[in-house]
Amino acid sequence: MLLPRTLLANLFAVFLIGGMPSLAQTAEPPQPAEGPIAAAAPSMAKILNNGSIIRMVGAGLSDDLVLQAIASQPGQYTTDADSLVDLKDAGVSERVISAMMNKGRKRLTPEGNTAEDPPPAPISEVSEIGAYYKDRNGAWQPLETEVVHIKSGGWLKSTATHGIIREDRNGHLKGRESKLALQAPIEILIYAPTGVDIAEYDFLRFRINSDNREFRVMTGGVFHSSSGADRDEVEFHAKKAGQHAWRFTIDRNVGGGEFGILPPGTGNATNGGKIYTFAITE
Repeated sequence: MLLPRTLLANLFAVFLIGGMPSLAQTAEPPQPAEGPIAAAAPSMAKILNNGSIIRMVGAGLSDDLVLQAIASQPGQYTTDADSLVDLKDAGVSERVISAMMNKGRKRLTPEGNTAEDPPPAPISEVSEIGAYYKDRNGAWQPLETEVVHIKSGGWLKSTATHGIIREDRNGHLKGRESKLALQAPIEILIYAPTGVDIAEYDFLRFRINSDNREFRVMTGGVFHSSSGADRDEVEFHAKKAGQHAWRFTIDRNVGGGEFGILPPGTGNATNGGKIYTFAITE
């Protein structure tokens, strides 16, 4: 039986509309699949290690660029005695090595302590002899103290010149790093004994060895004078803050490393003496 032309035309139209995709449907780009497979994996920052630092230094990158990489990227560094020797042999500067050592240490200024280690009770008014730093809450906190052993050198030369050429003092501390890590700028307050001037204190950058820190300083306190490239004083400018107190700020341009504030009259090599120590992280 033959169907009428009109009916055939209608059936053909229905077939075209329902059974064949339109040009618009064909041109539409495929949609991404849903679910965990479609989710793009987040880009992970590369974890730096000793080899990464050695490669950057070997490529001729400046200390500033290497320090920026250490500060901005996660890192897992090995800083035992043998590793420090390898880093030094590879041309890595002490400034960069200090930044590697300080990477995992807590920064108490200005970011503050972690919840697991709450800050000590604030000092409302400094009235005891010592050295202090200002924490993130604006309170003065005592700097850590360590035992330092001092040996004097150049006695014959000093005696022959009637004291014009002063003796050197060579200081030695156990361990490669102090317990306290701070971040510049750091406000420091010195509360001195009666009759002692701020010029009698020494602000020092330590030289780091495999298992100790050391420094060389001239006797008599030389904060405000140049004493040669082989000495380890760091210049600063303190302002009077009270009858026995002086204040100064350690700027970021001092850089990172291990530091100490040496009070006058520190003990000899046999008995040792007290020095205020801290690290500056970059």
